[in-house]
Parts: sequence; C-alpha cells; structure tokens
Amino acid sequence: MPSPFPGVDPYLENPELWPEVHHRLITAIAIAIAPPVRPKYRVAIEKRIYLSEVENDDLVGIPDVTVFSKPSSANQSTSTATLPSRYEPIAVTVPISEETREGYLEIREVGTGRVITVIEILSPKNKRSGVGRDAYESKRQQVLASPTHLVEIDLLRGGRPMPIRGGTQSDYRILVSRGDRRPRSQLYAFTIRDEILPFPLPLQSGDAQVQVELQSLLNGVYDQAGFDLAVDYTQSAIPSLKGEDAVWADELLREKGLR
Repeated sequence: MPSPFPGVDPYLENPELWPEVHHRLITAIAIAIAPPVRPKYRVAIEKRIYLSEVENDDLVGIPDVTVFSKPSSANQSTSTATLPSRYEPIAVTVPISEETREGYLEIREVGTGRVITVIEILSPKNKRSGVGRDAYESKRQQVLASPTHLVEIDLLRGGRPMPIRGGTQSDYRILVSRGDRRPRSQLYAFTIRDEILPFPLPLQSGDAQVQVELQSLLNGVYDQAGFDLAVDYTQSAIPSLKGEDAVWADELLREKGLR
C-alpha cells in the first residue's frame, strides 16, 4: 500500500521510524545512482560516528534514576532512629551518552579515488543544538570549502534548518551546491502538499546529467519497509501538523479511509 501523502509522509518523521527511513533511503539512492555513473565513478556508503547525550524524547524505556535528598543540618543526628517520612527520594535523570552512526554517500572517481560529490540526508540530531549538529556542521564546512559538490536533503519539518543565504520558508529542502559554482547554489524547497521534484546529481564538467528521482525512491522505501503497517494515521503526526496543514492532512486521510 502506498503512502497516502503525495510527497513526503510527515508520519515517517516519528523518532520510532526515522532511523529506518534514513538507512533505507541512503541505500536506495546509492543503488539507483550507481549504474548511470559507472564506470567512471563508484558510490560509497560512509558513516559518521560520534557520542551524544540521549535527549529526553529518546528516554522511552530507560528507567529513571533516583537520589536521596540530604537532610538539613538542623535535623542531623547521630541517632540510629528511623528518618522522618519527609526524606523521600527525588526522581531525576542523569546524562547518558549513546553512539550515533549517520550514513551518507560519497561519489568517488575510480581512477583517482577523489571524492566528487557528497550526499547527505539530515537526521534530527543534525537539526538541534548539540554534538550531532556540531559534527555535521563541521563536516559541511569542510565540504563547502573544498571543490567537492554537496547534495543536502532535509526531509524533516522539525528542528533548525542548515544555514543558507536567501531561500524561502518551506517544510523540506534539497540543496545542490556545486563546488565550481559556490557560493551560488540551487535550493529545491517544497511542502508536505507537494511531490518531490527530480534534481540533478552534480558531477564533473562534461559528464552526462543524472537525475535523482527522490520521490520514486521514497515511495519504494515506504512500500518495501511496510510502513503502512507501522503507521497509525488516526493519531497525530510527530511533530504535529499545524493550522491549514493539519486541516488538509485530516481531510486527505479521511478521503483515503484512514480516519
């Protein structure tokens, strides 16, 4: 069963589903673009690894840790008598680090091993303050300061978008930044009501143009993963839709018989 949404399904942003969406979509892009760029290039799946603090939203299933309050000096005693009932434990949480692995693609020239293009799909950790954003922004600046092309795919409504100059407000963005044309770049901006338009894969001058059909690839990922069996469309999306988008999505889902 296909997604009921014409473009990006906002329900796939749920933290329970997004890591799988990210993994499958990176792999699907790699498989799709490998044949047309052969034999001059090969497509490598790389990963960025870092330790980050677990966010409150990620603490589902992790038990709280408790500490006991310290008695005031006025009530301290060397007696072994039972403490009054006011000395109850306080529920708190402690920082917990987790290893994060984020996949991305590198298109490498076979003859030289040189990285021609980097393709990134943003994760929630990239779009909120912390180690994840710092690690990604550092890598992003390295690419933008080099001759390497960058394709940055943001299919997440939540969080803070990556910095660019110009552009417009949108739910989702695809940035295509050619190393030989920077700082000028192309931004594909769209909303949950739009289909994802194909975009050109930047390679070297003189190469045949390769179009990335991201909508078709995302549709394939949805179907192959059986996300229609995992999503409850009677509930609100996470993050929730607001205003006219919430009304539009409700009408769409009712038309599809999903509410």
